[in-house]
Amino acid sequence: MAVSPQAVRIRDSKQNDSHGPTLQVAPAAWKTFTEFATGRPTELSVPTPTVGVMATLPNPLPKLTTDPSGRSLGLQLPPGRLIDATDEGPWHEPLLWHAEKAAAPGTWKALGMPAARAGLLPVLVDLGGPQDGVGNWELMPDEMSYAGDHDAEELLAEYWEENAEEELAVEIEPFGLEWPGLAPAASPTADPDTRAAQLADSLTDGTRPWLKDPHLALVPARRSADIPAAMGWTGPLNYESDTARLGAVLRSWEDRFGIRVVALTFDTLTVSVAAPPATLAEAEAVAAEHFAFCPDNITQNGPDTLRAYAKELIGDPAWSFWWD
Repeated sequence: MAVSPQAVRIRDSKQNDSHGPTLQVAPAAWKTFTEFATGRPTELSVPTPTVGVMATLPNPLPKLTTDPSGRSLGLQLPPGRLIDATDEGPWHEPLLWHAEKAAAPGTWKALGMPAARAGLLPVLVDLGGPQDGVGNWELMPDEMSYAGDHDAEELLAEYWEENAEEELAVEIEPFGLEWPGLAPAASPTADPDTRAAQLADSLTDGTRPWLKDPHLALVPARRSADIPAAMGWTGPLNYESDTARLGAVLRSWEDRFGIRVVALTFDTLTVSVAAPPATLAEAEAVAAEHFAFCPDNITQNGPDTLRAYAKELIGDPAWSFWWD
């Protein structure tokens, strides 16, 4: 049996882009393993394999325990709370920070954009729901994989095939039971970060009754699409228990449509869209992805056909998803 160090990959499932060391196997240990696996001695000319190929991203949040204002990170944060509560008890480090005071127009730009330069990405979290705060959101960071290990189109095709049933043939027109493929990238109508700040302002001006008590949160994540998985968010739990898989789709939407994750409630995700579809044909292709990503958006929480849903996407600078 030939054994190649390049074929050996060991990664703790609890590690993600934000947490966990990268380990290496010592040459002597690799020699012993190779001799055992092949049944014959081997020289140490075999390259030492690296175990855990993901680049680690330091979590700046622990610094806030002794430096609450974040001055050591170049920040001037207001009073806030560090959240480490998960469904299984306290996590080994904070998963997010959120301000004690509710967000208002301008908060995102004043606090969130500078924090991004320190490795902490902004997102609005609703503390006003029946769960009474993020600490009771049943966060499960140990259930999350790594978004970069998944292919967005393969996932969407899988979700489509699981949900595009015969009885929904009318609802999913103009498409059939076969996955129609990814929508093409759209032309941006705004800078993605500017569009995100604009949406955050509109969500915190007191006119959105479904977002009862939005507070600015900061999450250690490499990119905005990774925020839900990095904090262990389980809003889609009844549909997908590994939010990083949905995060792979969000990454693809970042690339094609300039989305940013702007707001989370216990079971709702809202993103800003810098490059929304401009025509019905473009919108229908995007709507197909939305159906695969979150079927409840069409079957339970909106227009009852994909074509009617698509019409609402034309030029829309924000997309929201709710999972039952």
